[in-house]
Amino acid sequence: MSYPPAPFVIVALMLLLGLAGCQEGRPTPSGSAVLPASPIARSSERTELLKQSWDAYRQRFIQTDGRVIDWEAEGRSTSEGQGYAMLRAVLMDDADTFARTLEWAERNLRRQTAGKPSDSLWAWKWGQTPRKTWDVLDRNFASDGDIDAITALILASRRWNRPEYLQLAQTKLRDLWTLSTVAVGDRRYLLPGPREAFQQGVTLTLNPSYQAPYAFRMFAQVDSRDWLSLVSSSYEVLERSSVLSTVKLPSDWIALDLLTKRYSVLPESSSLRSQYSFDAYRVWWRVALDAAWFDAPEAKTYLQRHLGYLRELWRSQQRIPARLTLQGKPTVPYEALSQYGVLYTAFQTIDPVVAEQIYQQKLAPAYREGIWENPSAYYTQNLVWFGLVPPTALSPRLLHPNTATQRPGHDSSITQLYRSLITATP
Repeated sequence: MSYPPAPFVIVALMLLLGLAGCQEGRPTPSGSAVLPASPIARSSERTELLKQSWDAYRQRFIQTDGRVIDWEAEGRSTSEGQGYAMLRAVLMDDADTFARTLEWAERNLRRQTAGKPSDSLWAWKWGQTPRKTWDVLDRNFASDGDIDAITALILASRRWNRPEYLQLAQTKLRDLWTLSTVAVGDRRYLLPGPREAFQQGVTLTLNPSYQAPYAFRMFAQVDSRDWLSLVSSSYEVLERSSVLSTVKLPSDWIALDLLTKRYSVLPESSSLRSQYSFDAYRVWWRVALDAAWFDAPEAKTYLQRHLGYLRELWRSQQRIPARLTLQGKPTVPYEALSQYGVLYTAFQTIDPVVAEQIYQQKLAPAYREGIWENPSAYYTQNLVWFGLVPPTALSPRLLHPNTATQRPGHDSSITQLYRSLITATP
């Protein structure tokens, strides 16, 4: 999901061991934490920054019961937000926040039919109803939120030796495969949500920023379905849909004709837009993760081929507008810190000099006391934070465990809640 920005901007997933127990950010006379001077600054300074910003995020955006609040969207909650919080909690070795955000989502976002669970995926939007009650506002799921949550569950099961988290992840993988992927000839594609919402006759509506090849590689480690086929189709979607842009940018939304296998922009009558904007930013983050975690040559090739126009914009203007047409024309005058956050991690892969400039000129000056720029901008806080987590700090055992550590072990810590939620799923 994406959220249209306020005029000042709104705005994953690189995993880090050993962040818990770090010192708080060192205060300056103004009360803000000292930022690392550069991407190659001491790791302890970067750790302080990540720790301080996570603490600020928990206090500002996560209720004590685990609900993540998007203050810029009428205080609603989304599956995306719960998934982001779970990922960040794993990275910060924060088992308590992980459990609370998972529990809230399982209790409140589970999709139901006639009062009974219909599957294990999460309704994407929850908030205040016209009757002033709080409940699910749209029972459709958004596959990116479920993908991030499942990724977090797999990593949490390994980090904290919690086999029930792996069991829940495998249950969700079954439903994600059944309800949110579609076979087209010898290819299988990820849909942004339910088939009935994103397949109209022979046309699929796709969101390139939902393609998460690193996650599909992890899913293949714990589930027998052919998740690696989604790695191939992800790069097909990313490469061939970017051809729709004369400057090779990814788009928020595109269409795929199942008969001709041709990609096209969405019609003007659609409520979804084929443009480079807040959804499309996440393509850089997700592809950079595949490069960092799995040394994927497809990821490095994609970044080399498609970051060129934004690199030239930066070099010539020292700024990149928040929204562009697929021809590269700005449609808004403002910038987006969320874009700079994900571009930082992407340029670290292909052009560290540009990454350093973005860090020094855009990211570092916008940080104060754990918050980037706007204290209500939930999307910004997440994308910038994910972009700054160093990939080299990730423990290989979380990404590449042996077969024995992938299997559920003893059941001593499984709570009654998770037992009931798993067994309630048909």
